[in-house]
Amino acid sequence: MHKEGLDLFNEQFAFRPKIMNRAKLRRKPRVIVCGMGGSHWAADLIKIIRPDVDLLIWNSYGLPKLPARELRNRFIIVSSYSGNTEEPLSSFDEAKRNGFPLAAVAVGGALLARAKKYRVPYVELPNYSIQPRMALGISFMALLTLMGDAKMLREAHKLRKLLRPRSYRAGGFALAKKLAGRVPLIYGSQEFYALPYIWKIKINETGKFPAFANMLPELNHNEMTGFDMGKSAKKLARVFHALILAYGKDDPRIIRRGKVLQKLYRARGIKTDIVPVKGRTLLHAIFASLLLAEWTAYALAIKYGAEPEQVPMVEEFKKHIG
Repeated sequence: MHKEGLDLFNEQFAFRPKIMNRAKLRRKPRVIVCGMGGSHWAADLIKIIRPDVDLLIWNSYGLPKLPARELRNRFIIVSSYSGNTEEPLSSFDEAKRNGFPLAAVAVGGALLARAKKYRVPYVELPNYSIQPRMALGISFMALLTLMGDAKMLREAHKLRKLLRPRSYRAGGFALAKKLAGRVPLIYGSQEFYALPYIWKIKINETGKFPAFANMLPELNHNEMTGFDMGKSAKKLARVFHALILAYGKDDPRIIRRGKVLQKLYRARGIKTDIVPVKGRTLLHAIFASLLLAEWTAYALAIKYGAEPEQVPMVEEFKKHIG
């Protein structure tokens, strides 16, 4: 199912969400998106594309510790792909109890049941029986619809034809071959940090392998010094492989920092590659990069003999916490 879902990912941008209980919709210019894992990624990407939007992402229990008057002036969107994740359910309950502007996104579960019961606006996602990380397209369309961003919705619909998921397969498998046996470090600019962060999680969840993310220029002031190892620790450098995600319209100083970092890492025995982030538009470039990430993670799962779709440790963890 994972590979089939990946091959058809572009079809998710044909989704035209319908807001139920629309008469109760109370949009505000400032937005909070509450969700865990892949259920908040759409908001992370909107922050890249629309840095002018006051958008706060909350991935924990309840709501951000802001004054009640502040929360009343924000549009709270609770997102849970399954509709049964406990953290966003607690966010919904707190927002509903206090009468804050509220909406929900899910395929079903307890979240939509509560939205229907209390007549809270919601978008019901189509259930493709895939993991939340693979449903990013439909989640993105749903969030844009609730936020009322018609312009970006029109641009996102074009991705159905622009994206060719299969065309990133060869690049992903080639990258996975380079990464084999090494722990990936995924880097990007601060403005684009959601991108290396999602790359990292795709390798974690699909590849079933550790990976870490950080941002330029901050890491030039701390993390990179961790690789100035003494002689006895030099062999540890060979455990890592850094990928620097480079968007052509990044600040030129960031691009230069990435090139210098590559030189310094390689001199210390750390394999490092600069991976271009490119496309016809910023939106196209972002999703093209994420398709490359998913194929890379899929190839790593195959190489390591892991099951790419399911996340058994997450399910085991849920059982332990009740």
